Amino acid sequence: MVQTYSENAVLPGRGVPIPFDGLTTQLAEMLELPATDVQNAFWTMAVGALCAVCCSLSGCFLVLRRISLLGDALSHSVLAGTAGVYLVTGRVDPVPMLLGAMAAGMVTAVMTQFVHKAAQLPEDSSIGIVFTSLFAFGVVVVSQAKHVHLDLDCVLFGDLAFAGVNLHPVFGWLVPESFRSLVPTLMITLLLLAVFWKELRLTSFDPTLAVTLGFSATVMHYLLTTVVAIVTVSAMEVVGLLVVALLIVPAAIARLLTDRLSTMLVLSCLIGISCTTIGYLLALRWNSSAAGLTAVVAGAELLIAIVVSPRNGLLGRLIRTARLRVRICAEDVLAGLFRRQERSDAPDGLVQASVSECYALAGGGIMSMAALRWLLSRQLLQQAGSVMSLSETGLRYARSMVRSHRLWEAYLKENFNLPPDHLHDPAEDMEHFIGPGVQQQITEDLSQSAEDPHGRAIPDVKTQEVS
Repeated sequence: MVQTYSENAVLPGRGVPIPFDGLTTQLAEMLELPATDVQNAFWTMAVGALCAVCCSLSGCFLVLRRISLLGDALSHSVLAGTAGVYLVTGRVDPVPMLLGAMAAGMVTAVMTQFVHKAAQLPEDSSIGIVFTSLFAFGVVVVSQAKHVHLDLDCVLFGDLAFAGVNLHPVFGWLVPESFRSLVPTLMITLLLLAVFWKELRLTSFDPTLAVTLGFSATVMHYLLTTVVAIVTVSAMEVVGLLVVALLIVPAAIARLLTDRLSTMLVLSCLIGISCTTIGYLLALRWNSSAAGLTAVVAGAELLIAIVVSPRNGLLGRLIRTARLRVRICAEDVLAGLFRRQERSDAPDGLVQASVSECYALAGGGIMSMAALRWLLSRQLLQQAGSVMSLSETGLRYARSMVRSHRLWEAYLKENFNLPPDHLHDPAEDMEHFIGPGVQQQITEDLSQSAEDPHGRAIPDVKTQEVS
């Protein structure tokens, strides 16, 4: 449930200035809302944005290394760390429990690698074994401990909705208490990226090469795990166990949108900020869990990215497939007209065909109409009324297509000794993907390249590429 705070909520810091207080007051006047409500929303979104940046930066490397489940493991092992500290000290103190949670994260990473290597289990299986065991240990200790109450709402959802309420003086300013852990966490994460940028990139994309060059992939793994553990512990106070969504989903979305690591880091941060901001605003609107809606928004953005991603998305693949089909249909028309010209009485002239005949050569259907428009727009065909013919450029393109087809038939016959009736179909498919370079290589490999296995001449001309 989302609530706002009153003046009594900041009594401990009365007299201490609040950053951007004048700006939030002016904004409240413009929106005709209580100043405390606007200030609460401002600081809540600031905490959410800071939390999202911390998670997104480290989460990118988890996604690239294909160990995303490690974030889930670390978020669950936190309970074992805090419970272990309570067993030793018998008290509930924030600082020791924070250290215990970080130690539990390191233990999770070490034990995961040990089980993975010692038992020869897949890494995802070893992560699942370790984190469930540690989480169960924490649950048992907490359930047996006296005078300890586990707030499930806080553990599961965090307190993002109340981040703007709990303000405390820091360096003479009144800021959310979460800043005291999130700001150092962000600085540690940025320091890791600045100092070990080259090593992180190399071990993330090619750990074998990293070891060959003298870099320790194991050391970088544990260093990254330490930072992820610190990020997880700091972020859990804000979004609870749903920290996994901020660790993985923005990084996964960014990975769909780009192949450059630097761009991926920036995009993941922006996406994470949008998730926390939109999630909190929806929580205000629907009086629901801010952390829960943050995860829902992240999932919705992932679905959108899966559809619209220009390179890896469904829409992008659909467009590329359609373009390929149009090109293949168009090239079938060119090759068909060239073969007609070879069989004509005047092989040096440009053979003509009706629009319906060209449409049939393209295979018929919607793609055939698009193929004819593709040919006309690139001036590979020229049209006079209802009659079409190859242009000079189209003739060169068509000659290259037929050359690719017959070279591939000759290559299959010479190297695989296929019967003549088994050569046409594979050559029909391959002719669309054999360029001048491959044509030259096949020509050099053949013992004779003047005729194909059917006795037809193989055209020998330099082709003109058309995009």
